[in-house]
Amino acid sequence: MNEAEVVIIGAGHNGLTCAAYLAMAGLRVRVVERRKVVGGAAVTEEFVPGFRNSVASYTVSLLNPQIIADLKLAGHGLRIVERRAQNFLPAPDGSYLLTGEGRTRESVARLSGRDAAAIETFSQELEAIADVLRQFVLRAPPNIVEGFGIGAVGEAVNALGSANILRRLSLEQQRSLLDLFTRSAGEMLDERFESDLVKALFGFDAIVGNYASPYAAGSAYVMLHHAFGEVNGRKGVWGHAIGGMGAITQAMAQAARGHGVEIETDAGVREVIVEKDRACGVILDNGETIRAKYIVSNVNPKLLYTQLVPAGALAPDFLTRIGHWRNGSGTFRMNVALGALPSFTALPGPGDHLTAGIIIAPSLGYMDRAWQDAREFGWSRAPVVELLIPSTLDDSLSPPGQHVASLFCQHVAPQLPGGRSWDDHREEVADLMIATVERHAPGFAASVVGRQILSPLDLERQFGLLGGDIFHGALTLNQLFSARPMLGHADYRGPLKGLYHCGSGAHPGGGVTGAPGHNAARAVLADHRAFFA
Repeated sequence: MNEAEVVIIGAGHNGLTCAAYLAMAGLRVRVVERRKVVGGAAVTEEFVPGFRNSVASYTVSLLNPQIIADLKLAGHGLRIVERRAQNFLPAPDGSYLLTGEGRTRESVARLSGRDAAAIETFSQELEAIADVLRQFVLRAPPNIVEGFGIGAVGEAVNALGSANILRRLSLEQQRSLLDLFTRSAGEMLDERFESDLVKALFGFDAIVGNYASPYAAGSAYVMLHHAFGEVNGRKGVWGHAIGGMGAITQAMAQAARGHGVEIETDAGVREVIVEKDRACGVILDNGETIRAKYIVSNVNPKLLYTQLVPAGALAPDFLTRIGHWRNGSGTFRMNVALGALPSFTALPGPGDHLTAGIIIAPSLGYMDRAWQDAREFGWSRAPVVELLIPSTLDDSLSPPGQHVASLFCQHVAPQLPGGRSWDDHREEVADLMIATVERHAPGFAASVVGRQILSPLDLERQFGLLGGDIFHGALTLNQLFSARPMLGHADYRGPLKGLYHCGSGAHPGGGVTGAPGHNAARAVLADHRAFFA
């Protein structure tokens, strides 16, 4: 009989992380992946002859350092380099903001003396809160359970531990934390800063992957979520994986295989087998059946429960609620091959600013209008674009003298209004994104020698990102922490025995972190030990 102790659905970075930890603990693990390559959305591909780039996810900061160490990813070839400058924001009037070590205060001071003093205080405030919240990343949040028994006692202990972590924040920091969880980023930034570009620097983090205005309640948390990162031990820094994001997942796959994990590609799951209220195997698209004690899902929770688990195996109220799991990032991804580096009107010529995240969104109002536009028309007529040129840090991605760029574009409607299809408008919107960069860097359009386009529909079809949602579910207050993916299931255990969540739809959410995979492995191992105790 075709058997394993654990079957993991999906060889994205969280699935590979979970597999490696379980195999290191001695379990027999099999990973099945629908696509022909491992990595999920963290993959590197040649998209034009001679030009390679990260296809979907595109930059490094949130990958947890403990996971890098535990899986010995550096020993499997992973190398991450820091951007030489962090962010570059050009404005239509020729002004700009350039951030990074030794750059931020001077650059902000040219825009506003008041903001130059305020930005350090605000950044330190965010960092202090992020420092404490980082301790929640590699642990399950308190889970809500019914009744009073050993499970309730365990969760009470977990809740007490969580409260003790939060006590390390001062009262004023706790007030700020409440603001960050409930208020809009726009309101908080308007209170602290006067320069549009300074507000836009932080405001962009509030809408990355978030189909919302920066003035939407809860958008401040998305801003905080992006403050958790670090690169090579330096907090708040962004970097690039040499070889692209696929280098991360290839290193993870090597680590997992080194501990005996079997990884099978071109092996999509058609159905999770449920017998006597327990998940006990999967049926692949080719009809093959794999039996296992534990089934771990690295796919979007809504996709799992509405398409892979038989509806009759789930309670009606659970199925109704998961059907309302909100997805949609407003994301349009492009990769372009460039014959030459762009030159920006605000800061012409080459320089460290071209290694930065180049954010075309000069104000919070601009971002708000982009969202309103997308809701009304289907896409922003003046979109938000983050441009990265990873070949400035990694010459393995393109031919000598040429470059590749990632364009992370917002806002677009996950589903177009009026019944229109993204297949009919993909090229039109791609032209708009190129033209948006062209307005700030004349000659950019002419330098494009090839491009790869991923609409929200493409992201859903290729990577299982429903509505193009890069987080496997919006980071809203009702879909965070103990409510991710639902109250009662925040401990990585699904409503069926033997079924677990290890993807970004579980705590702590999206980004290339590995944390949900790590935490899910702990839950599986705890149950495994209890079963054999």
